[in-house]
Amino acid sequence: MRIDVLGAVRAFRDDGAPVPLGGPRHREVLGRLVAAEGRMVTTETLVDDLWAEQPPARAVGALRTFVAALRRALEPDRPPRTPPRVLVTEGPGYALRLPREDVDVHRFQDALTRARRTPGEVAALGEALAAWHGPAYADVTGSAWAERERARLEELRAEAVELRARLLLDRGEGAGLVSDLRDHVAVHPWREPAWTLLARALHHAGRRADALDTLRRARATLADQLGLDPGADLLRLETDILNGAAPSSAPAATWTGPGVPLGPRTTVDVARTLALAGGDALVRSRSDRLAAVTAAERTGDLALTARIIGAYDVPALWSRADDSAQSRAVVEAAVRTLAALGPDAPADLTVRLLATVAVESRSADLTPQERDRARGAARRAEALARDLGDPALLAFALNGVFLQSFARPGLAAARDRTGAEILDLATAYDLPAFAVLGRLVRLQSASALGDLDTASAHAEAAERLAAATEAPLVPVLTAWFRARAAATRSTEPGGPSPATVAAHYRAADEALRTAGMPGLHRGLLPLALLGLRLLHGRPAPADPRLDRGPYRPWTEPLLLLDQGREAQARTALAAAPAPPPDHMQEALWCLTARAAVRLGDRDTAARAATALRDARAEHAGAASGLLTLGPVAAYLEEAEECAGTE
Repeated sequence: MRIDVLGAVRAFRDDGAPVPLGGPRHREVLGRLVAAEGRMVTTETLVDDLWAEQPPARAVGALRTFVAALRRALEPDRPPRTPPRVLVTEGPGYALRLPREDVDVHRFQDALTRARRTPGEVAALGEALAAWHGPAYADVTGSAWAERERARLEELRAEAVELRARLLLDRGEGAGLVSDLRDHVAVHPWREPAWTLLARALHHAGRRADALDTLRRARATLADQLGLDPGADLLRLETDILNGAAPSSAPAATWTGPGVPLGPRTTVDVARTLALAGGDALVRSRSDRLAAVTAAERTGDLALTARIIGAYDVPALWSRADDSAQSRAVVEAAVRTLAALGPDAPADLTVRLLATVAVESRSADLTPQERDRARGAARRAEALARDLGDPALLAFALNGVFLQSFARPGLAAARDRTGAEILDLATAYDLPAFAVLGRLVRLQSASALGDLDTASAHAEAAERLAAATEAPLVPVLTAWFRARAAATRSTEPGGPSPATVAAHYRAADEALRTAGMPGLHRGLLPLALLGLRLLHGRPAPADPRLDRGPYRPWTEPLLLLDQGREAQARTALAAAPAPPPDHMQEALWCLTARAAVRLGDRDTAARAATALRDARAEHAGAASGLLTLGPVAAYLEEAEECAGTE
């Protein structure tokens, strides 16, 4: 059995005969299990990956049908009632059990790993590169997991092309590389190592003038498109060729980091720029950033690593990470670097590392210990930044203070003060990205306090800034705010109908769907629609296609109650944890309070009332600036009455 995913997803028997895998969903299930590299993938994850937006009512049953069909195709001679050996059931999910040499993507990754360690493996690396027949998982379209894998593997493929070329050139075997490297540079014009290798290959072929022209074009491309100066390797090669010396080999450390398009110094600059564009560029920027951090750590240069980690000072607004594993990796790298630098580290590098810990430690995804660490980092970064008198550094540190200001419900006024200071700094010292952040923080705070006129003014100002600075994510967020404002007005005489507000929410959700912010998007629309129903005293929306995402534990009890399933609702309420301290905590506590009141659960009502007391003047969910469940006071009063604590 052989499986290929470097191109379309295909399978072949030992005699080379193709295996009929079935339709697109069947191939996607197989591809997703290949991507797990032998690890178990839960049924829930597979359903989420196959139907990212709205899984059908019988999604699990459909998945089991796909798995059964794949098992018949992959093991057609398996006797009845004997367990499968290739696509196996494991715990709550499935895993693919094949030797790594039987899967092309695993052979490729293993060949690259060996070539990094042992230059003599260059021939095997060439064979692994020849196995590519197009983009990875080419026939799996519209799936976030496949897009991530394609991007990751394309980075590895680019690294492999460059590593193979370097190893061959180092051995004096550059014949035939010029054509391949020209194609590589055309596809990856931002990869500085690719330009350097092409120039080396041309010089090796006796084409000194072409080599120098290639280096000049590299300089122009980097300067014109990215505003970057050439790196040391490119400059050294140009000097060697001009002086008639044999070009020296690049240090191995600059080549061994996986997926580093331009080396860590330039990669993180490009990633920072792309992050502000949203959509696919934002997703790509995050992976590029982590690749740059990993490569910097491998150099052993602590100061470089600290600069790379801290250079990604992209303003952040939301308290739930888009990729929590990636955020944790960045935080841990920052913590390691801080410890290695010690107390005598330059203050500006310390501030940037501490601020990175605070900004990347999104409160919804942390343990209590991690939250304490992040809040401490935010406080230290702010204090050091104030002493340094660097406005841009202080704005970055205050971004961390803002993201760590959700310790408990009822802190909208404190966040507004932080947003006002960020805005003042950004306006006085021409920091447009942080000016946008300040406006959006103040929009959220005014929304939480029910001051829709002030929030609208901040929304309009943010949109003007976005138009001037090409920040396309801003109108996506302000469209949600306008839907939230319409929801409040729908409860007033002459206001829009609930159906009109729901249409506004759905339109805003459609724009958010492709904005590159899954941590914000997932579960938001169902929560907004539930809030709209609560404003009008109507039952919770029961559409099974709605993905309630991370908010399911707190929405489930009300949904079950509205279906008359009181016993299940009581069980669900008992299982719901305390809401995480993030933008939605007031909303989730209010849902908990409402379910407890309806069930007569005095203890849970008392806990909710205690949590909500300091948020009495705020509106539930409105700290997000995106939706509302109505005034917290209404939920608090009924919880206190139920608990007997008025």
